[in-house]
Amino acid sequence: MRSSSKHRLSTLLIASLAAILSAVPVSAHVEYVTGDEGAGNAAELFAAVFTDPGSLVLLAGGAIGALALVGGYLRFSSAIPDIAVASRALQSYRPYLPWMLRLSVGLPLVGAGFAGYLFTPSLLVEARLLQVGIGFLLLFGLATRVVAAIGLVVYLGLLATDATLLLASEYVAGFLAIMIVGAGQPSADMLIRRLVVTDGTLASHARGLPSPAELFGRVGIDDWPLAPLLRLFVGVNFLYLGVTQKWFNPASALAVVEKYELTQVVPVTPELWVFGAGLVEAAVGAAFILGLFTRGSAAVGFLMLTTTLFGLPDDPVLAHITLFGLLSALLVVGSGRYSLDSSLVPAIRQRLDPDWEPSADPVSAAD
Repeated sequence: MRSSSKHRLSTLLIASLAAILSAVPVSAHVEYVTGDEGAGNAAELFAAVFTDPGSLVLLAGGAIGALALVGGYLRFSSAIPDIAVASRALQSYRPYLPWMLRLSVGLPLVGAGFAGYLFTPSLLVEARLLQVGIGFLLLFGLATRVVAAIGLVVYLGLLATDATLLLASEYVAGFLAIMIVGAGQPSADMLIRRLVVTDGTLASHARGLPSPAELFGRVGIDDWPLAPLLRLFVGVNFLYLGVTQKWFNPASALAVVEKYELTQVVPVTPELWVFGAGLVEAAVGAAFILGLFTRGSAAVGFLMLTTTLFGLPDDPVLAHITLFGLLSALLVVGSGRYSLDSSLVPAIRQRLDPDWEPSADPVSAAD
């Protein structure tokens, strides 16, 4: 039964990811703040960056700084107790993950419904009843797994007909994660279940009959796939945004740099701004997929989104709530299984720091 459940879950993950990756590429979150739809030229962007000596010096300096930071962490982090304490504190929030995920998906769905767009601000379609209904049921935690499955089917069905929905691909991770962890508490599912299983209650007479609690609250799904799933889909999202939004569509990205005068914030050429932003997003995405420094990458991603919201005042906050929530979830669950954090990183740290003990370090825990 357990292996069958894992097989069905793996099939669902593969099918969902295939549906996303097979969609026609479109420009990403820059469409929220600029109307520039120029395709741009990736070759010209790369030529402008790599033929400019000043840009090459800055890129080399950034790479050296990043390597020094990683090396310093691997060698000396065991001497900084704050890191281990922070990691243990984040892991202690795991019981709140279902509620965190439900809020991360339910709130933007309700907001999108009332704002008049379908999943993403780039698709102005009135679907209030559908989105608000799914969102409220997720927020209440009623029939949670089934509602999340319905939301996923709706999203993938619409994605097959309109690739614009690829801009909101984080919803796939959100729906799948909720299907894995269930409603948790506080939730209507948990309340109904407690009423049904408690002797003497009126609801106990319905024990054994189909109910949200019996149908959806007792589905036994291991939560081990949660961390790999979040890493995979959030990583693909960041990688997609960095490569397609910045590198393959530099015209729109350059329009954002010009509109908000970002070169006055960081005095580099506009081309280096666009290339660097895409490089950071792609690097964070790759780190998530590989499971490399996952909590640190989540913190970087969270900082990037926060900076975007403050730096681009007309960027819709609702469009990023789900991604904020998924990054917060990664801060809690860490890398999980099938990650470099649980395999390669401990081996490197053992070589660099003979006093380091994997069993005593919660940062490298596999689950």
